[in-house]
Amino acid sequence: MNNLKTTLLLAALTGLLMAIGGLFGGRSGVGIMLIVSLAMNLGSYWFSDKLVLRMYSAREITSEQGPDLFKLVANLAHRANLPMPRVYVIDSDVPNAFATGRSPQYGVVAVTTGIMKTLSYDELSGVIAHELAHIKNRDTLISTVVASIAGVITWIAHMAQWSAIFGMGRSNEDDNGGLLGTLFTIVLAPIAATLIQLGISRSREYMADEIGGAISNNPLALASALEKIDYYAKHKVLPASTPSTSHLFIINPLSGTGQWMTNLFSTHPATAERVARLREQARGR
Repeated sequence: MNNLKTTLLLAALTGLLMAIGGLFGGRSGVGIMLIVSLAMNLGSYWFSDKLVLRMYSAREITSEQGPDLFKLVANLAHRANLPMPRVYVIDSDVPNAFATGRSPQYGVVAVTTGIMKTLSYDELSGVIAHELAHIKNRDTLISTVVASIAGVITWIAHMAQWSAIFGMGRSNEDDNGGLLGTLFTIVLAPIAATLIQLGISRSREYMADEIGGAISNNPLALASALEKIDYYAKHKVLPASTPSTSHLFIINPLSGTGQWMTNLFSTHPATAERVARLREQARGR
């Protein structure tokens, strides 16, 4: 059901982008936006992992440089029947983690130095298992594609806003965009794109929690880890964090910004709900 929901929401997001093109360019606009969407998907497929790792100054480690972490990831990857992912470390005291990579064969698990100091061995195992679940489900590719398309829609909205302010749009009544089209692009399209993005991201987080609890064989440890990471995220922001990458992390690194809009449109489900589901999973084992 989650996979079907994700497919439908991805189609809706692409359709929204094409609709914007149609409003301003007719059939040719639809075609242009379809090409843009395909180009962005292709770029995301090949380069997204490199970009996000560079953004957070993550450094790859070997089994000699981080034997304990490397061994933990290797054991969990074997248990999940996955190829050994590359392991990266981010120098930050704020505990958090994310996974990236276009496929299980090119998977990457990145953790902060803070998470290794804050969590117990079992809790860290749960977090790594959660990230491996994202790799196993190919969520890393899906989330990047979604973020790319949503980002384009937001960029177009900003361009349309400035165009309207400075009167650069066409005033002809037969204009394909018109006033209603401009208002739709500036106001409604970004909101719709965000809601679709949230619908995809939140459903994938629940699934990764469940599978991660199964891989680690300890849903309660993962629940405890989520509570600890959430506490730190509310009190200190992970450096270099941006709304376009916050969905990658196990806990939204921007949840402590104090902005109610940020919390309303959070890419993650409420931590309390995630913890409740993991505890229910543990009781059913």
